[in-house]
Amino acid sequence: MTWERRSFLAGTAALAAIGPGMAIAKGTGMYGLIGKMMAQPGKRAALTAILLDGLADMPGCLSYVVADDPADADVIWITEVWRDKESHAASLQLPSVRDAITRGRPLIAGMERIAETQPLGGTGLATS
Repeated sequence: MTWERRSFLAGTAALAAIGPGMAIAKGTGMYGLIGKMMAQPGKRAALTAILLDGLADMPGCLSYVVADDPADADVIWITEVWRDKESHAASLQLPSVRDAITRGRPLIAGMERIAETQPLGGTGLATS
């Protein structure tokens, strides 16, 4: 991908302008995941309700976003940011998460881990 100098400079200026409002957390060791989940046909709303219901009290979770894919009626995108990888692993043992997994499993047609990331910060991202 090539960038025009003008586009690059405009983008850099825009980032500089919003920079003071961003939570910057370089070197924190945060852990992120981006996943794609495919619901059984016609079951996306029921599955997202279960996913959202299972979010209570997850220690170390800084951000957990469940989003519908506007181009595919059965796809859900899940974006997670955790204090560290261990917090994510521990969350899988929480009763609320295990219950959500049990209730949601029959509604899932497939899953894909798109990316494992190391978040640096961002607007709205709680870092403490």
